[in-house]
Amino acid sequence: MNLKQELQTLNDKLDKFRRKLAAAEKRSDPTVVIQFKQEIAAITKRIGSVKAQQTRELSKQGGTVAGLKFSRVLTKAEQADMGKLKKSVKGLVVVHPMTALGREMGIKQVTGFAPKEF
Repeated sequence: MNLKQELQTLNDKLDKFRRKLAAAEKRSDPTVVIQFKQEIAAITKRIGSVKAQQTRELSKQGGTVAGLKFSRVLTKAEQADMGKLKKSVKGLVVVHPMTALGREMGIKQVTGFAPKEF
């Protein structure tokens, strides 16, 4: 399971436990309340570790892409015919500013990274 799916699953479980905790508090069932508080704490800790792992992988990928020798902003025409551009430039990596990688790298425009000039 990839990190995104795992994070979604954990968030779903957290939501379910919070709803069950609210129901247990409404019934005033102290043993069940304690159990769900422990479950919520464990899930919250796991969510934090998965998010940290996601951030590490994103930073690693950003470093790899930024390490390519050549980069430049892509024109609107190049963006419109991305398939042709990718076929003509070997090893081209296109980063959009609205993706997680783009936000991590801090780019403001669609940028292409490649091992050689294009």
